[in-house]
Amino acid sequence: MTDVFLEAVPIFLLIFCRVTAFFVVTPIFNHRNVPAIFKIGLGFFISLLIVTVHGPSQAMIIDIQYFLLVIREVLIGLMMGFIVYLFFVTVQTAGGIIDMQIGFAMANIVDPVSGVSVPLLGNFKYMLLLVVFLMMNGHHFLLTGLMDSYLYIPIENQWFSKMGDGSLAQFLTNAVISSIVIGVQVALPIMVAMFITDVGLGFLAKTAPQFNVFVIGFPVKIMLGLLLIFLLMPGMAVIFEKIFTVMFNSLEQFFGVVQGPPA
Repeated sequence: MTDVFLEAVPIFLLIFCRVTAFFVVTPIFNHRNVPAIFKIGLGFFISLLIVTVHGPSQAMIIDIQYFLLVIREVLIGLMMGFIVYLFFVTVQTAGGIIDMQIGFAMANIVDPVSGVSVPLLGNFKYMLLLVVFLMMNGHHFLLTGLMDSYLYIPIENQWFSKMGDGSLAQFLTNAVISSIVIGVQVALPIMVAMFITDVGLGFLAKTAPQFNVFVIGFPVKIMLGLLLIFLLMPGMAVIFEKIFTVMFNSLEQFFGVVQGPPA
């Protein structure tokens, strides 16, 4: 029994490194309001579940090479969490673009999660995205994906070789581009409406110079922008579904880039 325990401890520590690194970056779990003791406890019990399924079939010795394995597991967990975080902040990107268009960019607020200044509408959409994600039990899917990652990316994986041949860098570049494109697509209706409004105000300035378009345009763009956001709110569910689909597909592609499907 003691031998089995000693053989399982190194595997457990490697699994614990990946799980806790995933929680450090992933939205919902990385929230400052979530107690650190809860994060550690959740990571401990999830690691315990994983090691009972995937651990006994493997053996590991703690030596110099073991520390490279620890670094590899931490990088894998951070990368998985970053992919999830990348697609969550697409709505903040869209909100930043919308804020600049309608004039809310000067009213940025401090995000309690990241501690930095974020767009007003971007933070609103981000919170709305989190609520929808929790309502559809998305956090359960994230935990399931984390546990299933050991089927696609076992402890003995090809992480460093994939870093050397540029596969991971190419995947990360494509993921960042996809998130930016989605953010622009979300903001595109408001951008088009504000462009048409600016064109109309330009014609007004030429045909009726006595009107101060700077004084008129500011409240007009705010009211029109808020009205469009209110009208487009029912379609947010479709947008969020698209974001979640791309996010989970990107996670699956990440598994395939690093190791591939299980045999």
